Amino acid sequence: MIKVVCRIKLKEGVSVEEYLALAKEVIIETRKEKGCITYTINQDIEDPSFISMLEEWENQESLDNHLKAKHVLEIVPELRKLRESTELNLYKELY
Repeated sequence: MIKVVCRIKLKEGVSVEEYLALAKEVIIETRKEKGCITYTINQDIEDPSFISMLEEWENQESLDNHLKAKHVLEIVPELRKLRESTELNLYKELY
């Protein structure tokens, strides 16, 4: 199993609602993908300008296919325009 944590800092002046308006389609379509176990968007309790995507994939192949999916290729570049920064970490479950 592959776990992904994508931590996003929204640009100043970008609301969470604005970001979600674009992100919802990616979330809905990704959850339908083969190999997707979990795909959620979460807001930091202390600083609402930080958003995290928490993902679980059956394997690396499923994640690779996700990154080539039409909804990812079309919408994620637009989401990046709303971000100040992005930190992406991939993990494998050990126990």
